[in-house]
Amino acid sequence: MSEYSIGVDLGGTNLRASAIDAQGKMLDKIAGSTDLAAGRDAVIDDMVNSIETLRTRLGEHNLRGVGIGIPGFILMDKGLIIGSNNMPEFENYPVRDEIEKRLGAKVILENDANAAALGEKWMGAGRAVDDLVLLTLGTGIGGGIIIGGRVLHGQLGMAAELGHLTVVANGNPCGCGNRGCVEKHASATAIASMARLIGLGHDLTSEDVYHLAEAGNDRAIAIFRSMGEALGVALANLINIFNFPLYLLSGGPLPAWDYFAPAMIEEVTRRSFTYRHAPTRIEKATLGNEAGLYGAAYLPFIHS
Repeated sequence: MSEYSIGVDLGGTNLRASAIDAQGKMLDKIAGSTDLAAGRDAVIDDMVNSIETLRTRLGEHNLRGVGIGIPGFILMDKGLIIGSNNMPEFENYPVRDEIEKRLGAKVILENDANAAALGEKWMGAGRAVDDLVLLTLGTGIGGGIIIGGRVLHGQLGMAAELGHLTVVANGNPCGCGNRGCVEKHASATAIASMARLIGLGHDLTSEDVYHLAEAGNDRAIAIFRSMGEALGVALANLINIFNFPLYLLSGGPLPAWDYFAPAMIEEVTRRSFTYRHAPTRIEKATLGNEAGLYGAAYLPFIHS
C-alpha cells in the first residue's frame, strides 16, 4: 500500500472524511452528518471515529497525516479556531491538539474555503497553475488564495475573507459590521433575499430563482444580472491586486452561470485594465463539494 493521507471536511451540516494517496486517487470515503446539537465533544468523537475507521481499513503505517478543513479563522501556529459563527462551541478550543492526542498522528487544520482552493489547485481546475483565487458561493461567500501552490494565510490566518470585499459603497448591511459586502449581494442567501424584496416569493431558494430564470421570468433574470455585477466588481479588484492567471467560482448558484456570468465578465472588463491586457481566466471550479476533501488531504503532503 502506497502512502496516503486522510482529509476531513467538517461543515455545519455534513461531516465527510476520505483517504487519498499522494497521486490524488481517492481510496476510501466516509460521509455522515454533523450533530452540533449533541455538543462539541460528540463532534470531535465523530471526526476521530471516521479517521480511525479509514486508518484501520488502509493501514496505520502508511498514513502521512490528517488534514481537517473547518469553518472559521484558524490561528495556524496554535491550531485554534476563532470567529467560527456556525460552531461557537469550537471557539478557542484546541481542536488540532485534541485530535492529535487521540489519534497519535499529525493533524493540520485549515479553513474550509482555503482547503477547497488548495483542492482545486491539486486535482481540480487549477492543476496547471501555481497561483489562483477561489470564490465559494453559498450561504455566504468564502474564498481562498493560492500563491506558489500554497495557501495565503496572512498574519494570523485571516487572509482571503473575500466575501467581505465591498462592492456597493452603501449597500446591504452585513453581519461583519460593513455595508455592501459581496456576500450580501451575490451569495445564495442574497439571491433569495432579492427575490423576496421584488415580490417573487417569500420562501424561494436560490435554486427556485434559477428555475424561474430558466422559465423566462424577467425579474429572476434581473436578480442574476445584479449578482453578476457584484461578483464582477469583486473579481476586478482581485485581478487588479494579484494579476493571477486563474479565478475560480464554486458553490450552489453555479448552474445559473449563463445568467450571471455575462454581467460579471462585462463588469470585470470595464473595471480592470489588467484583465483587458493580461491572459486571465475566470472559470467554474470542477471538484464540487469534494474540493475541500482533496485540499484537506493534500495538507500533510505539503507540510512535512
